Amino acid sequence: MKKSAATIIREYGPFPGAERVNGVTFDGEHVWFASGDRLNALDPASGEVVRSIEIASHAGTAFDGTFLYQIAEDVIHKIDPKTGRILSTIPAPGNGGDSGLAWAEGSLWVGQHRGRRIHQIDPETGKILRTIESNRVVTGVTWVDGQLWHGTWEGDDSDVRRIDPETGEVLERLEMPEGTGVSGLESDGADCFFCGGGASGKVRAISRPAQGKEGKGK
Repeated sequence: MKKSAATIIREYGPFPGAERVNGVTFDGEHVWFASGDRLNALDPASGEVVRSIEIASHAGTAFDGTFLYQIAEDVIHKIDPKTGRILSTIPAPGNGGDSGLAWAEGSLWVGQHRGRRIHQIDPETGKILRTIESNRVVTGVTWVDGQLWHGTWEGDDSDVRRIDPETGEVLERLEMPEGTGVSGLESDGADCFFCGGGASGKVRAISRPAQGKEGKGK
């Protein structure tokens, strides 16, 4: 297993009216982050929040190329980012114990923090298609270049780790500075991860280590 210190490229926030940063996702232009009662679109170039959608946003956030998905307690809402309208709702697999959320290959991938697992679910029905076990609390989840990464956060210790999507084996760990937690996680599709910072109210960009691309994914 590879292990290294995470390299923080930039910190955003804290933001007015957003006491927490829960889930994060990236639509190719803006970083969307969940702050409890709204979704906020952050311009990563300027560091400014350019718009918000009033909606329950307690945990993970995902983007499928057109629509946003947001965990709200024990359900997942599908949202039109242009209008802010909820288009459909499915049950969340953890019944309120879910954390991270990602989109890849036509499925939603849901992290369960205390359950220490990641579920692949049908985005239309919420049916669990498969489950990957982890040996740590799971926070944010993301796919990039066929690689599955997730955040962990226990006490003052937090990291971003790459796992084998078949076995759950930890392949690589990026250790965050002590006291710097990861509540949400999303790749920019290249060499950067956006990390939610929980009660710090911050979003942090960290470097994704250079490596060969493998498989297919997001």
